[in-house]
Amino acid sequence: MKVAVQQEDLQLLAKTLQEQLLVEVSSSGVFQVKCAVNKDELMILTQHPSSVIVDAQVIFAVIEEVLQSLASYREQRVQCFLRVFGEQLPYSKCFLALKQRTRWEDKEMGIWGVRGVGEDEEVQKDEGAISSLSALSDYSSSASSALTYLPSFDETEPEEVFDPFADAPNLAASKPGRLKPLFVGVALVGFIVLGVGGYLLTRPCMMSECKEIEVAEQLKTQSPELMRRAKSEKELVAVQQRLAAASTALNVIPSWSPRYQVSEELKANLTGRSEKIDQVVKALQTASLAAEKIKTPAGSLEEIQARQHLWRQAIAPLEAITPNSELYALVQAKLFSYRISLHAVNQQILIEEKWLKKLAAAKAVANTAENRQASAKSLKDWQKVESNWQIVINALRVIPQTSPTYQQAQKLLLDYKPKLVAARDRTIKEQLAARTYQQAVSIANQAKVYQQQNQWQAAATYWEQALETVKKVSQDSLYSTPAQSLIEPYSTALKQVQEKLQVVSSLQQTRTDLDKTCVNGIRICTFSMDNAGIIVRLTPEYDQLRQNTLANPNLHNLDTAVDFSTHLQILREALAVISDNANLSVFLYDSQGQVIYTRTLGG
Repeated sequence: MKVAVQQEDLQLLAKTLQEQLLVEVSSSGVFQVKCAVNKDELMILTQHPSSVIVDAQVIFAVIEEVLQSLASYREQRVQCFLRVFGEQLPYSKCFLALKQRTRWEDKEMGIWGVRGVGEDEEVQKDEGAISSLSALSDYSSSASSALTYLPSFDETEPEEVFDPFADAPNLAASKPGRLKPLFVGVALVGFIVLGVGGYLLTRPCMMSECKEIEVAEQLKTQSPELMRRAKSEKELVAVQQRLAAASTALNVIPSWSPRYQVSEELKANLTGRSEKIDQVVKALQTASLAAEKIKTPAGSLEEIQARQHLWRQAIAPLEAITPNSELYALVQAKLFSYRISLHAVNQQILIEEKWLKKLAAAKAVANTAENRQASAKSLKDWQKVESNWQIVINALRVIPQTSPTYQQAQKLLLDYKPKLVAARDRTIKEQLAARTYQQAVSIANQAKVYQQQNQWQAAATYWEQALETVKKVSQDSLYSTPAQSLIEPYSTALKQVQEKLQVVSSLQQTRTDLDKTCVNGIRICTFSMDNAGIIVRLTPEYDQLRQNTLANPNLHNLDTAVDFSTHLQILREALAVISDNANLSVFLYDSQGQVIYTRTLGG
């Protein structure tokens, strides 16, 4: 559709330029204009017979004036060529810089004129220009968007042939009759003939005067000028009505009238001119209808296309009016503005087709978003759904109020916006659930590290945080199931670490108790712990002191011996308490490795 519209615009431009040249350059006999677009540059080739001498400055000025009146060509780079029919190269060329002051430089045949702003450009003949001209010339055998339009100027009004019937022949002289009895019959026949002839002589245009033919002939002579002078549809209708009335008046002339042939020829002439006017009037009325419709915004692409059809219906019959027609001047004055209007409608169709494509694309993406939403199984899927809905909303928002698709776009926005919001909320929820899930897994991994390092307090703290975090994962998210599957192993790990921590804490307390027990002024004993139990050994210093006292009681006073004996008993009792608290067996050895005291679990 876009290529067809562009080709039609180029055709309209070529026809408009050619007809303006025929009007403005009165000395011209025939012009041929071709238009094409090459690499976004508009190229216009104007040709004329070698017998016609034209002013290139005038030709290019007319072309520039037409282009300035068409908004779509004002900002486009334009090259114009002027060439004689049959010649390969143009003898003048110009570059149009629209909206700027320009000047000309015409040169001899084979050297092109240059038109531009600033310093003169000397343009040499080059293969690129020749190729461009060849592309314009070879339009008829290619699929180019150039236009070749050469109207025929051989059509002329057929001269009216005036060939009236000759006067009625004289009656042959009757011979004297030999039979008197026939006199009465002859007389009777004579009376009948005279009666019929008298009746016929009373019919229109049987005598020398015929007002109907006089009026028709006068109108035949005057109507071309009246048609040329008509400036509006109303004036044309007035001329058409006079032609129709004069033609109808000729119907009263009977076929036996000597003026009948003349009346038929006049009637054909007047009817033909009336039909030509009717053709133009209908075209003008169609254009008026199209102009009235474009005053209100179109409700659909079909309505715009209907307006395009109206403009084409108005333009086509007017383009058939040749330069030698009395209606040519009036038609050309109208065609120029009609073509501008058609060009505007063509552009509107292109724009509306663009919005329709955007609307269709938005619907297609919306379908994709709905399908993805129905099967979304991950955060990435929901992110794609949200992205699709955002694309749809953005596409619909740019459709302007001037487009017939605006209302439809707004209705779709009312339907699609809540879906975008829902998809965005779900994406945020899934993002939060994913972040929480990953955070729980990360904390659990750190808990395992602390656990491997026997840092039971830190391991217990991290397992507890991991369990609390995984429980926060939203239950209506995609991460709910994997999160729920982690609660049990995390709880078990936490319980095990807590038990281990309790054991470690108990052992630590046991060590503290043992440290206090084994030191009383001097170090009494040393200890070690393992899974088998607590092993306590008396220090050599304490054991030596104890042995000396027991072996030589006279060396010390009795109180000292009693004190050692009592102290050893107190040590045993303290170790028994420590054994119960630690839930471990206790083995007490002297410094020589001899068992002094043993306490086993349950003993």
